[in-house]
Amino acid sequence: MTATMTKPPVTRPAPAASRAPRRKPMWASKIAVNTALVLATAYTVLPLTWLLVASTKSLGDLSGNAFTLTEFHFFENLGDLASADGGVYLRWYLNSLLYAVGGAGLGAFCSVACGYAFDKFSFKGKEKLFGVVLLGVLVPTTALALPLYLLASELGVVNTFWAVFVPVLVNPFGVYLARIFSASYVPGEVLEAARVDGAGELTTFWSISLKMLMPGFVTIFLFQFTGIWNNFFLPLVMLSDRELYPLSLGLYSWHTVVTAEPEYYPLTITGALLAVVPVVIAFLSLQRHWKAGMTSGAVK
Repeated sequence: MTATMTKPPVTRPAPAASRAPRRKPMWASKIAVNTALVLATAYTVLPLTWLLVASTKSLGDLSGNAFTLTEFHFFENLGDLASADGGVYLRWYLNSLLYAVGGAGLGAFCSVACGYAFDKFSFKGKEKLFGVVLLGVLVPTTALALPLYLLASELGVVNTFWAVFVPVLVNPFGVYLARIFSASYVPGEVLEAARVDGAGELTTFWSISLKMLMPGFVTIFLFQFTGIWNNFFLPLVMLSDRELYPLSLGLYSWHTVVTAEPEYYPLTITGALLAVVPVVIAFLSLQRHWKAGMTSGAVK
């Protein structure tokens, strides 16, 4: 009885068409990403660099290349800025701080309270009402300027502080963010324990929930502060009294007369540089809370 020998199967190389395509080298993708980052950085930094250098120049030096360093006139420009038109710039600065700090603080608190209520309480028509809030996010603020002006005219508050301050308190996007933060930061068990201990709903929100929602409050505050500080169209529609102008509208009024009165040109540039300072201070001082709020979605 003889055993039959079987040959092992011969493996043939796969045809060239079925082979996996060769990947592009990593250095090509790195160069593309780094190039995009450099362009984005230049787009952001160059205007600020021009503003810094131009604010140190006199009116005669500004006629040349603004990026070239010449004689240092920054403190002279500051003195002229503070004394121009009877010191109205300082009044505009104070107005902007009142609009932005007061409006962002009160508006962020209202947004957090509304978002907390949407998340933790059940009531009839809650989701439909929240859908209306989300629709408000889609409506641009410039489209609401004329209806707000007509409403303010009916109430007799046009050309007053309240004509600008009250509308900026409403922030549908802040309500949406607050609901997200409430769902992530405030456990239902904590609220139940507070109710068992006899705490009312207002006491629970003020003493417990608001402290847990502080990262969300700061995040909403920074978004709203930046939006109010840069607000231009609503004050343009509502205000005609220069004493009530915010910085954005005041600097615009100076810029419109630069052709006829060139001495306002360095004042506008120096004033624009100083207008950046509060936003930078707000982001740096609240950076820890802001980072915690922005990264909460990745951690939870």
